[in-house]
Amino acid sequence: MISSSVLRGQFRVRNTIAITLVILLLTISPSGAWAANDAGQKYPPTIVFMTDFGVLDDSVAICRGVMYGIMPDVRIVDLTHQVTPFSIFEGARYLFGATPYYPSGTVFVVVVDPGVGSSRKAIVAHSKKGQYFVLPDNGVITLVEQRDGIDAVREITNTEWMIGGKLSSTFHGRDIFSPVGAHLARGDDWSKVGPAMAVKDLVRLDLKIAKIDEHGLNASVIATDGPFGNLVTNVDGSDFLKLGYKRGQEVPVKVGDKELNMKFVKTFSDVPVGDPLLYIDSRGHLGLAVNQKSFAETYGIKPPAALVIARAGQ
Repeated sequence: MISSSVLRGQFRVRNTIAITLVILLLTISPSGAWAANDAGQKYPPTIVFMTDFGVLDDSVAICRGVMYGIMPDVRIVDLTHQVTPFSIFEGARYLFGATPYYPSGTVFVVVVDPGVGSSRKAIVAHSKKGQYFVLPDNGVITLVEQRDGIDAVREITNTEWMIGGKLSSTFHGRDIFSPVGAHLARGDDWSKVGPAMAVKDLVRLDLKIAKIDEHGLNASVIATDGPFGNLVTNVDGSDFLKLGYKRGQEVPVKVGDKELNMKFVKTFSDVPVGDPLLYIDSRGHLGLAVNQKSFAETYGIKPPAALVIARAGQ
């Protein structure tokens, strides 16, 4: 007969083994694969990919294939490939809108590059939030820099990080930006991509940071909202509220060369069809719209455009 003390000992051993197996399963299972103690393994290597290529041909798939060839386990998220062709402003706006939702270490590959093949530089920029940006030095990073800051930049010159014996002068998305993005996602030393540049030398779009003073707000319209023609601004909703306006009030607005009185409301249907309105958009920024019509077409506004709003009561 087995004594009770022996049985208790066997039970403790089995318990210990079971607990150890559970821990191992959590560590290696798909649901626990990225829950390791190592901070660098909290999520899979991620590339967020944006272009103005469209999706009618094979360009996007070719670039993705280049990335997978270098880093098979990378996760590629398509931000959009429908940026209006050559619209650096629009690309800057989409990049600005998406980056807050991704963690430190994410690599953004951006190919909105009307200057491809020219003297414009191909660069990697590192933000103060710890994200990497592989893109042309044409100003597409302007809004991200204004909000998050850029602490280091390198020009892409290392041909070992590129593909092809002879680089195309028109498809740097395939030959330069995609492979560099994959090398970064793989964890390769980014200092090897090329020489350091001074952050101050970055090309920037002519977009002034929104400013509030005793007179009111000076800001910019930076884009239109998809097919609807609403105007997207660089004004944080909380900053607009500092001007002292409440919902339901009329607000004097100068946008471009147009001067309007617009009601500040919660949503489009709070004004009659065809009337203009001010609202806080889904990204938390001040927006200008016309209920069921395009503000951009109705008032002939094309971004970028200046935006001026006086303080309430002035």
